[in-house]
Amino acid sequence: MDAVDLDARIAAAQAAIGRARSSVGAAEAQVRDMQARQALATGNAKRYVDLGKINFISPSAVEARLQEQSSAQAAQGAAQANLGGAREDIVRLEAERSALQQQRANLRLLAPADALVSAREAEAGSTVVAGQAVLRLIDPASLWLKLRLDQGRSAGLALGLPARITLRSNPGVVLSGKVVRLEKLSDSITEERVALVALDQIPPDLTVGELAEVMLELPVLANSVLLPSACIQRLNEQTGVWLVEEGGLKFAPVRLRAAEFGRFDPGAGGRQGG
Repeated sequence: MDAVDLDARIAAAQAAIGRARSSVGAAEAQVRDMQARQALATGNAKRYVDLGKINFISPSAVEARLQEQSSAQAAQGAAQANLGGAREDIVRLEAERSALQQQRANLRLLAPADALVSAREAEAGSTVVAGQAVLRLIDPASLWLKLRLDQGRSAGLALGLPARITLRSNPGVVLSGKVVRLEKLSDSITEERVALVALDQIPPDLTVGELAEVMLELPVLANSVLLPSACIQRLNEQTGVWLVEEGGLKFAPVRLRAAEFGRFDPGAGGRQGG
């Protein structure tokens, strides 16, 4: 994205850092000069004090040298303070430059993975806000099929269930896959549960948004009777089947352990099979 004036501001910050480093060098030289002056003033003051003790020079001359020593010490302290301030300026300017560089880096869009551009949501020259999509990407290696199942027939749905998948574009080929994710939020309007199915091997000609039929294979149940779904009836709020006995019909309640479900598409909706 367009950096506007960020590049110029980064260049100005870099120049200010160079100037601050020069100021640090000048401050260090000033400190060394003040240290030399302070050492000279201290030596002169000591000699004058010794001469004053034997009355070789007047007391006023001794006081003048002591005052020079104090002035040299104060000048040295001021030079040290200037040096510290110059170094702090470098830290501040480097922090400002780092902030500008971070802002500049935020204008570069980085894809989280190698992917294909499926849609461009913004054109060159348009204004975007934080959080707005600019490009939509697809990772061909992580395509899933979105499977919608009737809540009343979703008993036994679990992670890892094997699936047989038939693409609408190639109905003669059955692909293998498995359930890799179960959505925790069901659709209360359509009364469906949502699961995601991954292909064991993605075909090279697969297109996003294509319809597919998915058949999930439930685990085999021991000691169970398999009945066609058309035989299951409800009578007086009981689930059961009709039996033919001695030329008549008799309703026999049954307890369903599992129901077959499958054949749904991977998009926004699906159609249910037997």
